[in-house]
Amino acid sequence: MRERTKLVWILVVFAVCYFLPTGRLGFAGAVAESLALAHWYAREHVLLCLVPAFFIAGAIAVFLSRGAVMRYLGARARAAIAYPVAAVSGSILAVCSCTILPLFAGIYSRGAGLGPATAFLYSGPAINVLAIILTARVLGFGLGLARALGAVLFAVLIGLSMQLIFRREERVRATAAAPVLPERTGERGLRRNGLVFASMIGVLVFANWGHPQDPGGFFATVHALKWVLTGLCLLGLAAMLLAWFRRAELAEWVGESWGFAAQILPLLLAGVLVAGLLLGGPGGQGRGLIPSRWIAHLVGGNGLGANLFASVAGALMYFATLTEVPILDGLLHGGMGQGPALALLLAGPAVSLPNLLVIRSVLGTRKTLVYLLLVVGMSTAAGLIYGSLFGTAMNPQ
Repeated sequence: MRERTKLVWILVVFAVCYFLPTGRLGFAGAVAESLALAHWYAREHVLLCLVPAFFIAGAIAVFLSRGAVMRYLGARARAAIAYPVAAVSGSILAVCSCTILPLFAGIYSRGAGLGPATAFLYSGPAINVLAIILTARVLGFGLGLARALGAVLFAVLIGLSMQLIFRREERVRATAAAPVLPERTGERGLRRNGLVFASMIGVLVFANWGHPQDPGGFFATVHALKWVLTGLCLLGLAAMLLAWFRRAELAEWVGESWGFAAQILPLLLAGVLVAGLLLGGPGGQGRGLIPSRWIAHLVGGNGLGANLFASVAGALMYFATLTEVPILDGLLHGGMGQGPALALLLAGPAVSLPNLLVIRSVLGTRKTLVYLLLVVGMSTAAGLIYGSLFGTAMNPQ
């Protein structure tokens, strides 16, 4: 079977190379856009987003008690506790659809149930307080409120649906994890481990704190002090590592972090290159093989086709945190309907082609397809409902 798989991949790569439309007008530009997106992604997201996320995921695998994960997020945990914990834990991170992946893989490998884990996976990029505020200010209060309510509701519904659909497999997985249910906090104790995780999350959140539109207020103050706060978190983390951790533990932590990086980074890079080739580079100008005018035409109005296309396109495109708002602002002024705008807001930041490739390596093809269908289906339905109620609303100026 392995040899047959290798042969299939060889034939696929050969066919792609053989039929490359190198003479087609715009192909060279699309390749340049693909490389530009990869260049931008490497500079803007790998060092500040993914590297801290890999270390947090490695710390989850090494330092976090499996019993603690199973108690709050396990398949047998009370839904009234597991899903709010998953949604809140994801939402405080304010990360993109790629940065959430190592954290998702970390809690899932420690025994988190499929439902709470996928609720966490969706909520991280989707329930971003700063992005929701920016949406309300730029795109209108209605879209901002609908995005906030939809994202919270979807995180719970998607998690519950995944848990229900794959309940038999989850029962088997929960039974296999039963012997490690007793909670152990280690010699440092829960408080010290909590401080270590808080400092790492602080580095991730503050280092990636976006510049708010409003020059005053809390978010602007935090942005002005972001590097001071990041440095304080790093200093605190270094002091705790020196005082509380043995060298063998640190080596195991680095090894686990590298394991997540080796699994995830190649797939992310491949996905970013393909997304850039099809849809264009980091500026959202649509200079890929799929022209932006096609997208603008297909998302006009508030019908089923427009909402479905917006959901599918959003699920394939890669949005860095907050970049979906200016892109949608341009599309709305270009004739995009209010319903498709909400559909893209609910599907786009939470899912992307690079994101799906990695999820497949963690959950498998079947669960990944179901997760994608749930996100696209719910986003399309929300867009249809919102468009039918507020589709005649004026676009923001």
